Amino acid sequence: MPLWRDYRTLFSLWMLIAVIAAVMKMHSHNNFLIFRGVFWHTWHQLSLYAAYPAEYFDVNYYGPLFSLVVAPFAVVPEWVGLVLWCLFLALFLYVAVRRSQFTDRQQLFLLWFCAHELLTALYMQQFNVGIAAIILLSYYLIEKERDSSAAFFIVLGTLVKLYGIVGLAFFFFSKHKVRFVLSLIGWGIVLFAAPMIISSPEYVVGQYGEWMGSLVGKNSDNLFADHQNISLLGMVRKISGCATYSDLWLIGPGLLLFGYPYLRFSQYKNVAFRQTLLASVLMFVVLFSTGSESSGYIIALAGVVIWYTAAPWKRNGWDVALMVFVFILTSFSPSDLFPAYLRREWVQPYALKALPVVLVWLKLCYEMMVRDYRLK
Repeated sequence: MPLWRDYRTLFSLWMLIAVIAAVMKMHSHNNFLIFRGVFWHTWHQLSLYAAYPAEYFDVNYYGPLFSLVVAPFAVVPEWVGLVLWCLFLALFLYVAVRRSQFTDRQQLFLLWFCAHELLTALYMQQFNVGIAAIILLSYYLIEKERDSSAAFFIVLGTLVKLYGIVGLAFFFFSKHKVRFVLSLIGWGIVLFAAPMIISSPEYVVGQYGEWMGSLVGKNSDNLFADHQNISLLGMVRKISGCATYSDLWLIGPGLLLFGYPYLRFSQYKNVAFRQTLLASVLMFVVLFSTGSESSGYIIALAGVVIWYTAAPWKRNGWDVALMVFVFILTSFSPSDLFPAYLRREWVQPYALKALPVVLVWLKLCYEMMVRDYRLK
């Protein structure tokens, strides 16, 4: 039906999802309070990584640059800021998808398939939606040979949440590598210093140091946390119940699987191959991070859709079954549409939300090693 293929329908749906998420959390939006606090604590030059129990529970783990990202939503009344924040995140990712070089079929599939996961992410007010957009834009801008703009988004994502650094995975696709590297250095200097506009140089340098320390501590706290480490690393650790081994035993082989396709230089010219590598990046950054949480799977699910739709061959029944598995267990398990007993007793304790995406990523790695991505 034309209605379901009309981008105005998708745009309205995504904006409606943002408003619904904001309204549902109007009286309970701790994450947004943390984000507002990043701006105001920077303004008053207070520690960004200390606890402020009178303002919110938990602590901030975003970089000092985030103070400028969230500033427009922190200086308005709280409820207005919350609604605008959710709308901004949904619009940011929507525009990134629409500006991509994906076909209409790919765009429509992604926007429909990820709609429920968008609600999950916005329900937590998390910037993971923005990270997904930043990675997509980094890839798109390198494809368009706009390396300086791509470098801006890579540095922005890195200095806000570190995840953005995976945009460097597209370096080998750049046709202007020297310009790209120089742009990374230039934007790195500019964006590192940018929060000094509303604070001071000494304060900002000190806060970057505190940020690194907070992330190291958070890594150990996440190992068995119920709502953190929802990743391949967390799934293996929580199922095994073992706390003594190093995650490097999993990260090492994962990097080898991730990196091997880069050796297939003859495939670089195929857009389907490059898009599949983008899909791998989007999944890898979530599956191999102890900081992954349920709301972060908006990043991974975008990768799943790109994997499915980018292939120049016809997908088989097993691939369709994997997509159904992803939709049911990964996307729906946090919601009331999924049996509460299974969610409480199995999915959450063992980080099984990651399982379908792990299977997709492993199949993707195999395909990138052996398949020919030329259009037939």
